[in-house]
Amino acid sequence: MSLLEAAAPSRRLTRPYSVVRRGPVSSTTMRTSVWVLFTLTLLPGCERSAQEPDTPRVDVRPPMAAASGVARADGGKSPREYRVIPLRPMSGDVEILYGDPEVPGEPFVMRIRELPGTIVPPHSHPVDEHITVVQGTWYFGRGETFDAQALEELSPGSYAFAPKGSSMFGYAPEEAIVQVHGIGPFNIHWHSALKTLDDADAPSSFHLKKGQQVLAARGRIVQGYASGEILQYEIETLEGEHFMARENELQVQ
Repeated sequence: MSLLEAAAPSRRLTRPYSVVRRGPVSSTTMRTSVWVLFTLTLLPGCERSAQEPDTPRVDVRPPMAAASGVARADGGKSPREYRVIPLRPMSGDVEILYGDPEVPGEPFVMRIRELPGTIVPPHSHPVDEHITVVQGTWYFGRGETFDAQALEELSPGSYAFAPKGSSMFGYAPEEAIVQVHGIGPFNIHWHSALKTLDDADAPSSFHLKKGQQVLAARGRIVQGYASGEILQYEIETLEGEHFMARENELQVQ
């Protein structure tokens, strides 16, 4: 039994062939690197903050660099304009409902879609984070190391608060949408360096490559993400659906 299975014995948390279809991306969508979240290039000119000599260095990322599709869902309204934004199927990974999460001192509200099977590695933020699950089930844990036993189930309507600087991680067995609000800048501090299949040294972390065909899911690998001991691949099926899977869950040609 895997750690993820043991975390919720009533259901199998790893669903490598449970998928979600990515809809077309609107003209307002900006394509960035990838991952959930959350889950990627180091901020230019970002200096390491003062730390004790034995404090591990963390990887600092802007929030929107962790998403494969970012769109404004408010029609570009100014902060003081009235808005009502119903929950609808998301075409990208992030929708901005209010403000800008990258602007210091500015309130923001955004929705984040997690693909089935997504594991969010341990990370922290320099500001408080308010999380509300609006669709699906999200598993949330606290700590500097991913621990499936520490995951807490958040069903639709559940709320979680993470104080600034606190370490956290997450998991989505199925597609989930979480709504996050706070006051920027909502930077992400990854506790372990994060690599993708686009990195020059990708072969040192990944055994599989972009474009390799996945047999059972009838699809191909479109991206890979590695952070510490967590390694996942994003799979696109022939039908255009996407999900996340660990390497040992995949059979490739």
